This record gives sequence, structure tokens and C-alpha cells, in this order.
Amino acid sequence: MKKIILASLAIVAFTSIAQAQKAGKASPKKAVASAAVSDKEINWISLDQLQEKMKKEPRKVYIDVYTGWCGWCKVMDKKTFTNPGVINYINKKFYAVKFDAEQTDSVHFMGSHYGTEGRTNQFAIQLLRGQMSYPTTVIMEENFQNPQIIPGYQDVKTIEPILKYLGENLHKTTPWEEYQKTAKVTWE
Repeated sequence: MKKIILASLAIVAFTSIAQAQKAGKASPKKAVASAAVSDKEINWISLDQLQEKMKKEPRKVYIDVYTGWCGWCKVMDKKTFTNPGVINYINKKFYAVKFDAEQTDSVHFMGSHYGTEGRTNQFAIQLLRGQMSYPTTVIMEENFQNPQIIPGYQDVKTIEPILKYLGENLHKTTPWEEYQKTAKVTWE
């Protein structure tokens, strides 16, 4: 009985990892398809697509750093990233990238090459400044500068004020603590 349970768990884990890796590698076809349904899902793009889009139309960048085995990452996918308010706001204000921190493919970003160190991609290590925690949200300015690293699961009530604070550039004029006092949550 134990062997059957272990085998079942291994199959589920392998399937989850394979699906997560497939989701983390946004292909041009998937990006075009998701652009057509922008009101129903977030338009996730790859790092290569991000760099090309930034040359034509700079925007803020939203990066979801996850792993295939991360339970809270999956909860965020199902509960936070399916909320119509979150979807519409991210698609309007940001280029969104899902990045599997354990992907084995090399990454080329801003003239640098990142391989894998142990199980973790070096791009994730640099992006998260070595503080590996999943899920982690990273939001950057239009010039890829000033990354805001937000570790942990973010439900809709938590992520809405964060997105609006950074998306509307309120962080440039208003301290977070002051903004929190007046922020209204409307997306649930």
C-alpha cells in the first residue's frame, strides 16, 4: 500500500512540475492567444518577449517567481491571478512574466547570461537577492530599475493596494504606511 501511495505522489509531483515548466515558458503563440483574451487571464510573456516589448513601449514589469512544487504558488495562480480586477490591472499597467526559479534553461537578460546553480536558476537568485522564497512578486520600473521584492502569497485584498501603489507611481510621493490608511479594496 505504501508503494502505491508513493508512486501516486511521484506521478502527481512529476505532472505538476512538467505543467509548471510548460507554463513558465511562454511561447509567442501563447502570448498572442492570451492577448486575445486579456480580460479573462493575465498576458504572461517570456523574458525574451519582455525585453522586445520594452524597446517599443516601456511599462512597469510584474514578475511572479515560483516553483513547480510550491503549494502557495498554485493557490496564488488559482485564487489571485484569476480575479478580474487583478487581471485587468496587471494587463493594463504591467508586462507580466512568470519565472520558474528552478528552470534549467539558460536565461539571457539585459546583456547577462544566467545558468543554473544547484536547483535554482541564477537569474532568480539575483532577482531575489539570494532571499529564495516562493512565491515572490517582483515589480520593476519601466527601465528595469528599483525592483520591489514582495515575498509570500498575496491574496486579492493584499495585492490590490500594492499594485495600485506601484502602478500609479504613488510610491514616489506617498509613504506606504500613509497610503495604507486610505487604500480601498474593491476587486473582491
